[in-house]
Amino acid sequence: MSKLYFRYAAMNAGKSTQLLQIEFNYKSLGRHVQLLTAKVDNRFGEGIITSRLGIASDAEMFTPETDMFEVVKRYRESVTDETLGALLIDEAQFLKGEQVRDLHRAVHVFDVPVLAFGIRSDFQGLPFEGSAMLLTLAEDIEELKNVCSCGAKATMNMRVDAQGKRVRSGPQLLIGDATYRQVCGNCFYR
Repeated sequence: MSKLYFRYAAMNAGKSTQLLQIEFNYKSLGRHVQLLTAKVDNRFGEGIITSRLGIASDAEMFTPETDMFEVVKRYRESVTDETLGALLIDEAQFLKGEQVRDLHRAVHVFDVPVLAFGIRSDFQGLPFEGSAMLLTLAEDIEELKNVCSCGAKATMNMRVDAQGKRVRSGPQLLIGDATYRQVCGNCFYR
């Protein structure tokens, strides 16, 4: 029985690294894996999932208009039971709630495991729509750990300006990790 999985963490916790390791593991067993990433996140190029460790894989891009049920259906139709691996999604916070509902339904209709990786909340501590729905519907949820500069567990993402000062307002979406830091709750509210 397949599940919808959600792996979340603050910035720089190794989410993409773990996703690419899972891809490698499936492929080493002769299994086919479908990778997806958000079109809006083009820090390392379009249609590429890249780890800060320097490993990368090509991925299909999704937008808010992408029909995720059809994506899973197409993937399932392209593999046999012997080559079925999983659908791996990076930057899952950029999914719309309805897309997550479609993924959840597709997991159970087509018996395809879907593993989604993303951050839980934005720089103001507010949930991303996709992450909120993944926390609601995923059957298996895991927090990946990271460390704040003070040594505590990092659970939040803080936006900073060019001088390193905290930015408290602005658009939710501003791509690029050079303008963000992972922090603990205490440092987030200072």
